Amino acid sequence: MDVLIVGANGKTGRLIIPLLLAAGHRPRAMIRAEGQSEDMLALGAEPVIGDLEAPLADVVRGHAAVIFAAGSGSKTGPEKTIDVDQIGAIALIDACAAENCRRFVMLSAMATGAPERAPQKLHHYLTSKAIADAHLAASTLDATIVRPGYLSDDTATGRIRIGENLGEVADGGPISRADTAHILSACLDHLNTIGACFEALAGDTPIEDALAAL
Repeated sequence: MDVLIVGANGKTGRLIIPLLLAAGHRPRAMIRAEGQSEDMLALGAEPVIGDLEAPLADVVRGHAAVIFAAGSGSKTGPEKTIDVDQIGAIALIDACAAENCRRFVMLSAMATGAPERAPQKLHHYLTSKAIADAHLAASTLDATIVRPGYLSDDTATGRIRIGENLGEVADGGPISRADTAHILSACLDHLNTIGACFEALAGDTPIEDALAAL
């Protein structure tokens, strides 16, 4: 299927592209600047110019699925976090619903909706993510919300543990970006993940088995 990766030029987004190709999908990379096209083409994704703070109907039209891997980052101020992680994400969800882009996989964050599990510095970020997640859950889309722990740059292990609430603090338990990218891409081929919202950390269960058991 044609899959639009929002945040394709980010650390996690770049790792999603080869996984989608290996699974037989056609990745298309939403980028903000034409200068990023060469990198996306080299990775195997067709670039699409788009911006979460601009109209998105033309960007999502014709796609079967979207993977949202964008983010302002937990270190940005509240204003930019709201613009990208909340308002931008909601605008994308609404555009997908309007353009019949049915499948939506959201990269969220552990402890979203439960800021008491996180340091104060993360509260504005988690609040924005929670609002966007709730909007997605209430939409008509076939949605999956993935809430990983602290994203590391470690190599993939292919093994995780997942659950609705793993009880870890938001910046505590780790999971590699590579394994997180694997989860996001694999959800497209695990129809049982539609409607699911779960946290994910490094663990002992093979990713495909963990998703199949949801």
